Amino acid sequence: MQQYFDLLKYVLEKGKVKTNRTGIDTISTFGYQNRYDISESFPLLTTKKIGFKTILRELLWFIRGETNIQWLVKNKCYIWNEWPFKAYMASLNMDVSTPEKISQLKEKYMSEFIDKIINDNEFAKKWGELGPVYGKQWRNFGGVDQLQKAIDTIKSSPDSRRIIVSAWNPVEVEEMAKKGLPPCHTLFQFYVDKEDKTISCQLYQRSADSFLGVPFNIASYAALTYIVAAMTGLKPKEFIHTFGDLHIYVNHLDQVKLQLSRSLKPLPKLLIKRIPQNINDFKVEDFELVGYNPDEAIKGEVAV
Repeated sequence: MQQYFDLLKYVLEKGKVKTNRTGIDTISTFGYQNRYDISESFPLLTTKKIGFKTILRELLWFIRGETNIQWLVKNKCYIWNEWPFKAYMASLNMDVSTPEKISQLKEKYMSEFIDKIINDNEFAKKWGELGPVYGKQWRNFGGVDQLQKAIDTIKSSPDSRRIIVSAWNPVEVEEMAKKGLPPCHTLFQFYVDKEDKTISCQLYQRSADSFLGVPFNIASYAALTYIVAAMTGLKPKEFIHTFGDLHIYVNHLDQVKLQLSRSLKPLPKLLIKRIPQNINDFKVEDFELVGYNPDEAIKGEVAV
């Protein structure tokens, strides 16, 4: 994962301070690309522990077309909680004006919020819904199941240059923003090499949190490529990650320096033990990560 270290160094060296909607400034750059060979190893960061099962649960949530966090929290995945929690707190006239205020509210009320999401379906329906985010767009973009169409096209017309799935739906972006977040990873495209029977994926990401988000995004789309390869009888080859606004939040600078002080380790391998007939039927238990020996986790607050 030297590519990821180079990315962090690039942002630190070339970035400029920018303000943004979260209230936490970033060191920001625009336009960058990394390439990862995923044919023999899996690009899961080793210099800090990454919760791969959490990544898988989120990915399977996208694939299922889900947009409510209830399925995630019932499956012990909590990475989308902050946005609906902030909206719920605001509805109670709580002060959510600064990251510090939100952090204080999380300490006091988040566990109660999650308990209600899990056990009260009506509450979850109202406050766990993120709007028409990734899963909705992947599986029902104006009536089009983009993901299934991509799989069908890979099988029927592998040389096509139109094997694209877009999460950015301008008609519904404002609805996404009300309770959740407009898609950061906005569009991905598959490329098939018929000669060596391989498939690659390129993601365009409009906005990227280099410390917290990017390692998840790399692993998630690499795993998606493995899944689509399995569904189409191909082998995964390469994941290409292209960025728009690539940034480091200023409250993550110490964590980034710690990250860069660590030594890279051999990457793990990802095995898919069961391939269901329908892509919706994949389970976390169908995947096995082999040889993952990371350094301890480095915590950081997500900016909402």
